[in-house]
Amino acid sequence: MLYAVVFLLSGVGLLGLAFLLSGGGLSDVVPAGDPPGQAGVPAVQQRVRELEEQLATVHAQQSRQLLVGSSLALIVMAVVSLLLGRVLAARVLRPLRLITAVTRRISADSLGRRLAVAGPADEVKDLADTIDELLGRLEASFTAQRRFVANASHELRTPLATMRASLDVAVAKPDPAASTVALAARLRRQLDRVDRLLDGFLVLARAQHGAPADAAPVDLGDLIEAALRERSTDVRRKGLSVTVDVPPGTVTVGSPALLARLVGNIVDNAVTHNESDGWIEISGRANAQGTALVVETGGAVLDQREVDRLAQPFERLGGERTGSSGLGLSIVAAVAAAHGGRLALLARPEGGLRVSVTLPRTKATKVGK
Repeated sequence: MLYAVVFLLSGVGLLGLAFLLSGGGLSDVVPAGDPPGQAGVPAVQQRVRELEEQLATVHAQQSRQLLVGSSLALIVMAVVSLLLGRVLAARVLRPLRLITAVTRRISADSLGRRLAVAGPADEVKDLADTIDELLGRLEASFTAQRRFVANASHELRTPLATMRASLDVAVAKPDPAASTVALAARLRRQLDRVDRLLDGFLVLARAQHGAPADAAPVDLGDLIEAALRERSTDVRRKGLSVTVDVPPGTVTVGSPALLARLVGNIVDNAVTHNESDGWIEISGRANAQGTALVVETGGAVLDQREVDRLAQPFERLGGERTGSSGLGLSIVAAVAAAHGGRLALLARPEGGLRVSVTLPRTKATKVGK
């Protein structure tokens, strides 16, 4: 539109200038009279007047035809300029569209990609180079953050093991004091909690490092069965009713360790934050689009705004700071993202929570029947 308007204004100016230079418009020609001091022949004078009138008429017609023709040509060229302007604009903006498309595909897990725009050193290349430099700084920052979390988690395991061994030695002494045994039991619980927290940090750092390198076919039903078997004691203690609807052969492809942690955390969340005599419904499906795992629980009505924050580290409902590390669902979200999937959390209108994970289909995925 900008190109067309500029062309139209230029055409109007050119048309007006040409019209002025062609004679000043539709001017009338004044018939000449008899020369002074001479008595012209009446017939000749009449003929001269007729010729002059005809010449004036022809001149006016030519001026009108020039004006109409130029106006029509200007309208046609205005339409053509719209098409040409679109073509030119598309060609000029093609590098910017390419930069936009590539930048949208770059995420925290693919910061190693670069635009690498080739061409002359113009404004577009300067913009692309600036974005590449920004991506480089972001990649270095993310890598340093993940390396720090992993290293810190590993380093903290040594003093934890030392403290655990010291407790065992103190309790193993002959006739330990009752206060010592009670203190050791409390400290062991706290050490177990810190150990689970560090383990969560390690899994989270690994999941956020990118696509897993140990991808293999994993049976979703086996993962659910193992997770429920691990939490069977808590399920019986709370009197929970568990329903599993996963067809045999529901297979997805990914890291067996990370996917086991994903399913385990979802089941653990469903058991830990459930009410006594409550229920859990687990369903899984694999189709041409991918694999879906859905876990629903009953309970109190939740605020969707608080539920949306549960996928972030250390977020808990109602500000609860005890009983869990606050990393469970954030690890689930990270593992799902590492496999190209996503986590969705929904507060059920009738109460409770619906947790669903979708993983995209890969070439090695075998869909169960």
